[in-house]
Amino acid sequence: MKKQLLVLMLPAFAMLSCGGSKEKTEKQAITIKGSDTVLPLAQMEAEKLMKQDSSITVSVIGGGTGVGITALLEGSTDIAMASRDLKTEEALKFSEAKKEIEKVLIAYDALSVIVHPGNKVSQLTREQIEKIYTGEIKNWKEVGGEDLKIVAYSRESSSGTYEYFKEEVLDDKNYATDVLSMPATGAIVQSVGQTKGAIGYVGLAYQTKSVKQLAVSYDEGKTFIAPSVAAAKDKTYPISRPLFFMYEKVNSEKVKSIIDYTLSEEGQKIVLEVGYVPLK
Repeated sequence: MKKQLLVLMLPAFAMLSCGGSKEKTEKQAITIKGSDTVLPLAQMEAEKLMKQDSSITVSVIGGGTGVGITALLEGSTDIAMASRDLKTEEALKFSEAKKEIEKVLIAYDALSVIVHPGNKVSQLTREQIEKIYTGEIKNWKEVGGEDLKIVAYSRESSSGTYEYFKEEVLDDKNYATDVLSMPATGAIVQSVGQTKGAIGYVGLAYQTKSVKQLAVSYDEGKTFIAPSVAAAKDKTYPISRPLFFMYEKVNSEKVKSIIDYTLSEEGQKIVLEVGYVPLK
């Protein structure tokens, strides 16, 4: 009788053991969404972290800073990637929703103005860029180039890069109505690389041989500085900006692994590898 009871108990014990093992191997899932500028950096950080820690899974999606911040407000992402600070109205919405947001500076970026490689123009003043994007300058011959219509590309209004460029480069003036909005930074690079009269702006990590970076002057043409990690680091390049991870304070423990890794010595080396500027 005792032997029969023992046989009946063994399968139940095996089932409990399996259940316990399954719980131990269950992964912690972290979602990151937002800025296309931060996207390649966050993807690389997540990939390296997951190789080191098999208990964590991190999914990273772009779409723009505004998209990430909205997702954070709605609770559909754990971390918002941002290439700008919170707007006053965004901060107010979080306050009204009783959500306390932590902002973590993870790197710096040099925003690059790019043209087709065949374009003879190699430098522009801030004022010339402003006039191109507000529609006052329409032909490359007006800024020392050939007689060719300018085709200006921009990010969509949900992009933090769009906002930053408008405030810092266009002196908060409105974009011209014929400026072409693109859904992603990669699309700007592709379009500029295929259109001889094109101009666009992208994060430093998106620089490829298919486009040419312009040197920019913020002192009315006295000095022109080309975008680079070194020029952004020593602050000689004028269009440099911070990049952020943002998350709800109540989720601090959940996102700690990816935040700590990004800020670590190894994580900051990845910042440099991707093409951005480390914090130190």
